Amino acid sequence: MIDTETLADIVATYKKHGWILRRVLLSTKTKANVDGSLDLSDVRIVDSEIDTAWFSRPSKPGGVAWEIRYLGDTPFALVENIDENAADFEGRLRTVEARLFESIATKRSA
Repeated sequence: MIDTETLADIVATYKKHGWILRRVLLSTKTKANVDGSLDLSDVRIVDSEIDTAWFSRPSKPGGVAWEIRYLGDTPFALVENIDENAADFEGRLRTVEARLFESIATKRSA
């Protein structure tokens, strides 16, 4: 479980490199642990069993780089270049989330 200070440090590091925090997927336990000192008012917060954060930044014409970052003890991330205007945009994000969740589950069981 991640705490507010660690999450704020991760967000600051990504911001320094041009990434924007877009969504945070948090477990009930973590959500209760993250206090109001971190401004998440412009961020979509989603209930999840695994704590992750979605960041984005412009990359190539017609696409935006979206990175999902696992917020557990061992950092792990996946990046996908996605056209945000595409009809399957949300589906593509869900597919990347599923890949990350599967990778985390595999690492936990190893």
